[in-house]
Amino acid sequence: MKKDIQIPEVTDVEMAVVYEYNDIYKTDDWNIYIINKKAIDLEMVVIVSQGFSETKTTSLLRKKIDKLPANSFAKVEFIQPELFKLNNRFQVSFFEGNTLLDKTFLFKQNTIKEGALRMIPQLNKRGILLN
Repeated sequence: MKKDIQIPEVTDVEMAVVYEYNDIYKTDDWNIYIINKKAIDLEMVVIVSQGFSETKTTSLLRKKIDKLPANSFAKVEFIQPELFKLNNRFQVSFFEGNTLLDKTFLFKQNTIKEGALRMIPQLNKRGILLN
């Protein structure tokens, strides 16, 4: 019975951590973005994030985006540099049409750093991309 259940693979949805200048506070900040590269809108996007290691775990943060238009992106949250020494997991669930999809993105510990930044064309900013 379990072999008959087909779980669709999520494609063209990505997460990025971006190092960018904050005009309001005049600081350089790290922010998390979700990128929809699909030609269809994503509805009821729910993102649950948590940092963890063998000895520490942060509290869960939840973010809901009612609609993420096709070929667009949205800022999810600010991330503090102190969390880079932890694994940072982002569990993303959304509706594509009438189908509920879900994908987990993991920024491994100590991989978020300035030396790893690359240009992300969809955002036109430098960051680290997971797909």
